[in-house]
Amino acid sequence: MVEPWLRGTLTEFDALRRQVLHALELAQEDVERWCAGLSDSEMNARPSGIAPVAFHLRHIARSLDRLLTYAEGRALSEAQMDALRSEMESGASAKIVLDEVRAGLKEARQRVLMISQESYEESRGVGRSMLPSTVGGLLVHCAEHTQRHIGQAITTAKVVMGARA
Repeated sequence: MVEPWLRGTLTEFDALRRQVLHALELAQEDVERWCAGLSDSEMNARPSGIAPVAFHLRHIARSLDRLLTYAEGRALSEAQMDALRSEMESGASAKIVLDEVRAGLKEARQRVLMISQESYEESRGVGRSMLPSTVGGLLVHCAEHTQRHIGQAITTAKVVMGARA
């Protein structure tokens, strides 16, 4: 299957947003291909003590929300901080985790589309320390961070599926 960035789609958007949208699209396809068939126990499995698939999928959705909040020039809410602290909780329902990552990716796509190309060089502070970044830098990080965690989720899912009796 040809990856989204090689399909010639989304040409109506500037190159930066197009690539972020393609990364989110690829993540969605990978979630469906590698994670959608996992049971609750497989979603929470920690082979060799590594983070479970549930963590990575939650983290994708929730970190996209946080990164885009910074890109939009806003501070994180207490609800976002509570969500951050709960990403590693065990006992997740596969259906709930999958619904969350699907909704998070959909919302992220909509929010990326709302960011103007003219704002890419605008400064943004990240985290409590307000580390320096830009709107464009945050968008790029949305793409690469999502891909990093989807790769980890896929690897963990493959290990877990390999252990099926």
